[in-house]
Amino acid sequence: MEEPSTTSASSAASEKHHHDGSTAGGSNGKTAQCSVVSIYQTKIADVPRNVTVTWSKNLINHSLAVTVEKPGADGPPFTCKVDLKPWPFWSKKGLKSFEVDSHRVDLFWDLRSAKYSTGPEPLGGYYVALVCNEEVILLIGDSKKEAYKRTKSRPSLEDAALITKKENVFGKKSFTSRARFDERKKEHDIVVENSISGPKEPEMWISVDGVRLIHVNNLQWKFRGNETVLIEDLPVQIFWDVHSWLFGTPGVGHALFIFKPGAPPKLEERNDNGSNEGSNHSQREEDQSLAVQSNNSAVVPEFCFFLYAWKIE
Repeated sequence: MEEPSTTSASSAASEKHHHDGSTAGGSNGKTAQCSVVSIYQTKIADVPRNVTVTWSKNLINHSLAVTVEKPGADGPPFTCKVDLKPWPFWSKKGLKSFEVDSHRVDLFWDLRSAKYSTGPEPLGGYYVALVCNEEVILLIGDSKKEAYKRTKSRPSLEDAALITKKENVFGKKSFTSRARFDERKKEHDIVVENSISGPKEPEMWISVDGVRLIHVNNLQWKFRGNETVLIEDLPVQIFWDVHSWLFGTPGVGHALFIFKPGAPPKLEERNDNGSNEGSNHSQREEDQSLAVQSNNSAVVPEFCFFLYAWKIE
């Protein structure tokens, strides 16, 4: 068992307009750091708290960080970090303990059999468990039986809810990721492809599980937009902003894609004559409304997946 560790760090921002580009590393592929940030709504000692799980990976390091936020942003959050690489094999299984407002919290993990693709987050064969008062308040990974056996703790009476997931990916013409839009169903493979250089008009395609759902022609005029598609009979709103791909400095800016399960709300506003003007809302207003909804943890959480696509020349 490792020594108890308590450190402070800034929590991952869930608002898309305040994304910190430094998380993704520098402006070239050599310093690029892929990351997956998941924010869960949990209860620790009967107090609602957001827990942020961050997987980060570059050519040198691979790490896991779990951050417990204080209610009302009162002071710095509690952070426990585990370096998985380049340290020896033993770092892939362990236990760290820290205190959250006088309550002991234990972080258990076992990544010895974890399976990875190109990203920093495991695909399976692992568990990460957060325990307080002999209760597993957060459990991620598919090795759940092993986690409960090792922690000797009971499941929480209230399941943790995933409210936000953010991922930084790097590529030239193709960007891949995975996300689950319904907790009762499987994860989906997401692929964003583009054809920007060359004599043809720039185009973009968005596919889920090998099915092309969105095709945008004349991308230079439609670099921001949104569509609602059906994925396993579930409506999912997809927003995109690829302005930096077309007009930004090469290798610096990122495109943003937002996947939000559920049908779009009906915008009904009336002018002085009593007519509806919901269709006159700008895309920026829609994006701001979406960000507010995704950050509102005081009500039933609404999940959003933010995909930051960094184009490498």
